[in-house]
Amino acid sequence: MATGNTADNKKKKINEKDAGKAAYEAKVQELVQQELKKRERRRRLLIGVCAVFGAACLLYVGFYGYEDYRTRKTYEDMAAIKESVQNTPYFEEENEPEAPTINYTNQEKDAPEVLEEYKKLYNSNKKLIGWLKIDDTNIDYPVMQTNNNEYYLDHNVNQEKDRNGALFLDKDCDVVNRSTNLIIYGHHMKSGRMFGNLDDYKSEKYYKKHPTIQFDTIYEKGTYEIMYVFRSKVYSEGEVVFKYYQFIDCYSEQEFESNMTEMAALSLYDTGVTAEYGDKLLTLSTCDSTVDDGRFVVVAKKVD
Repeated sequence: MATGNTADNKKKKINEKDAGKAAYEAKVQELVQQELKKRERRRRLLIGVCAVFGAACLLYVGFYGYEDYRTRKTYEDMAAIKESVQNTPYFEEENEPEAPTINYTNQEKDAPEVLEEYKKLYNSNKKLIGWLKIDDTNIDYPVMQTNNNEYYLDHNVNQEKDRNGALFLDKDCDVVNRSTNLIIYGHHMKSGRMFGNLDDYKSEKYYKKHPTIQFDTIYEKGTYEIMYVFRSKVYSEGEVVFKYYQFIDCYSEQEFESNMTEMAALSLYDTGVTAEYGDKLLTLSTCDSTVDDGRFVVVAKKVD
């Protein structure tokens, strides 16, 4: 009997051991399945996040692609209008095209006559103040002006929100009672638009290939020779230092010469071009990333 009990006990222990092993394996399998489900949920979540991110990227690229296209098309259309007027003879005879007329406001009645090639553009957009062009570069844009220096940082010439902004003349500059120095601002866009390539002038070799700037106000044509190319920054109000962006009107020879000396000292190279009191200047200004609030500046004088 003892032997039988011993055998039964052994079988019982074996069965309990097998049952425990089976339970353990089942638990392990359950944990494995739970982990697999967690991984699957994480995988699906990751796919979902990636899909949303990818869609957002596509929308971003699509939006800015459209914005760039719209910007390019706008300026191409404006340039085409300007060029078409330049190349079209105007006659007063019957059945011949008539010169465009200006719808003057009261404030504009004392201004000079608008140049023929800008009349159509000016009639459709009274914020137009001129056109800037540097041969063999991408810089070939209308220049706007309004009563502040912020609006055209994020609006295009059609008053639409646009990260490219537009080229604009400093609000304090006067093209009728001509300021000593006309300052034009534009974004340094990575795409090269606006003043994205203006800092190519850091190379003297580049300057020698592009020594002149054409800037027409809507009233007067103008050719400018580049004098100075330099880096600067926007300083705090209390800093006593030369601030090129405050040099707009000059009322004495001493003041003029002082500004010329400051810019010559900053210039990256000597162009050999100088100015005298009474000369009319043009300054192009864009952002420069080499310092905080940095600016890259090109200064030229009117020669024609």
